[in-house]
Amino acid sequence: MTRFISMSWLAAGIAALTLAGTAHAASGTGKDEAALRAQTAAWEKAYNAADAKGVAAQYAEDALLLPPGAPAVSGRAAILAFFTKDVVNSKAAGVVFALNPKTDVGVSGKMGWESGTYKVTVKGAVVETGKFLSVSRKTDGKWLYMRDTWNADAPPAPAAPAPAPVPAATPAPKK
Repeated sequence: MTRFISMSWLAAGIAALTLAGTAHAASGTGKDEAALRAQTAAWEKAYNAADAKGVAAQYAEDALLLPPGAPAVSGRAAILAFFTKDVVNSKAAGVVFALNPKTDVGVSGKMGWESGTYKVTVKGAVVETGKFLSVSRKTDGKWLYMRDTWNADAPPAPAAPAPAPVPAATPAPKK
């Protein structure tokens, strides 16, 4: 009987936590999750338009960008400089960055995160697939990235072999 009573209290506790979680989710979390996804969509649109200022506007002043194969980039001004070069090169090469709209999102107070997948195409051909993780903070009603990182599913392509040295020309024998 004691075991049954303990199990009943356990079941009641689990039910209470479930209801509390549902009530918390209904109190604005869905709106914040949608806002985080909208932030990512704005990033994608700005990137593909080669709008470095629009991309950098998605980051907090003290954000940290962690790009693959490159040093960390700290602060919005440095992030703007990074993307200014990156989006121009991408646009010139015909790169299109496509984020899968089905992402995982979580919110706790003024902190939120989003993770998902992406693909990169050049002139319609997929050249890379990968995943991303972003952590955002809500400031004055707007979500801004605090940490942002991504990486490819495949390892980087091997470096091209160095060209073979050209032997010095030998003079033709005299006759």
